[in-house]
Amino acid sequence: MSIERDANLLKESVDNALAAWRQGDCVVGEQWFVHRLDSSTTFTSAGEDAVAAGGDLAEQEVFGFVVVTQTCDIVRSCIDRPFVEVCPLVEVDANLLAEVGRAQRPAYAFVPGVSSCCLVADLDRTMTVEKPLVATWERTPGCQTDAEARSFALALARKRIRFAFPNDFNQFAKGLEKRLKEKHEKDSDEGRGLRALREIRVQASPAWRAARVELFFWFVRNDNDADFEGTSWADLLSKWLALLPPKARFVAVDGNVSTLLDMTAADYVGSDQLDLDHMSKAR
Repeated sequence: MSIERDANLLKESVDNALAAWRQGDCVVGEQWFVHRLDSSTTFTSAGEDAVAAGGDLAEQEVFGFVVVTQTCDIVRSCIDRPFVEVCPLVEVDANLLAEVGRAQRPAYAFVPGVSSCCLVADLDRTMTVEKPLVATWERTPGCQTDAEARSFALALARKRIRFAFPNDFNQFAKGLEKRLKEKHEKDSDEGRGLRALREIRVQASPAWRAARVELFFWFVRNDNDADFEGTSWADLLSKWLALLPPKARFVAVDGNVSTLLDMTAADYVGSDQLDLDHMSKAR
């Protein structure tokens, strides 16, 4: 009975510790990310160290972890749900931090609670840990508001569900993608316009795999307008669309600058978001 009572007390202690944790919460400080590898072939420095030591588990020091498990599973009993998924926190420069904050880098997620330290979640790496380990960590809240928590969850979802554009579209849009990257941080009307965009979406009619495709680009801006000095959204739209002349099976291209309020639900769900990181390639 004593052993059973001790086990129940330990379980209760872990559950109580995890009750405060939410998706997006962090532990900051020295932590170690572990991944398994094939000792005959590795392409990471951590893997090379592991192979040199004769092992097939690589450890790499990171700045901390962010919890990516859904909150409802974090707070469930450690008997029913004993595991938690975490991603490492990595340090980035101010420019990349801003792009992650604008959801333009799908390999990362913005974590408001640690953004002052220029830390973001590296979504390319995920590790599973047991809840008793998490119970020993000092919790740093990652998201303080519903909007922040929703944005973090969307970043996690987008990493897994982003659309795989056809390869010929990736080539077709290279000119626009290059322009966006070159002008985004410029002290110009175009730079200010780009920084005022929330996202860029594209819709293909009748379908992406059709022999003849008409494209419509949605340049979705934030509700607050850009502080232009001598141009307009119409001028910028014309400039951006000029980088997308009809070619091959993409027989027509049009677009619009709008807010989310200007779009219908059908417009939004029927279009796909472009990334600055890279355009996902279809197999």
